Amino acid sequence: MKKVVMIIPSSDFRDEELIETKDILEKNGIGVKIASTTPDKIEGMLGATVKADLLISNINIKEFDVIVFVGGSGSSQYWNNPVAHKIAQDALSANKIVAAICIAPVTLANAGILKGKRATVFSSEVGQLKAKGASYTGRAVEKDGNIITASGPDAVKEFAGELVKALR
Repeated sequence: MKKVVMIIPSSDFRDEELIETKDILEKNGIGVKIASTTPDKIEGMLGATVKADLLISNINIKEFDVIVFVGGSGSSQYWNNPVAHKIAQDALSANKIVAAICIAPVTLANAGILKGKRATVFSSEVGQLKAKGASYTGRAVEKDGNIITASGPDAVKEFAGELVKALR
């Protein structure tokens, strides 16, 4: 069974980016774990609550085929987080799929893995991607090699579909 870890902030993740993506993955026979910086109950921007299965500091890249950084206003907590950057870098080096949606692609840009890559992001953060050398496309979902980025909640179904396709 293919496995995905979805990394969410300690508060204010974007509900549908986590929940709908997770549902689509699971309906396609893909195992999903949720990781965060807290073991406590986490509330999304729209009121959904979840508990993480593991802390991001305990993610073992070898156990997962895909690493997904979920968006929402709280996801900026990972933009300059060395643990998140190392996870993204190590996963890409290990030939895993690294994905991010909404404002979360900024984490990938700051980790240095979007330099020279086609990527997309929520419109408010285009400048941050370009500043780190990404080639911003403005598409809803963009795939460049093993990196998949998406622009936000409106792109959830396409984003999840791209993840499923990449795992086949």
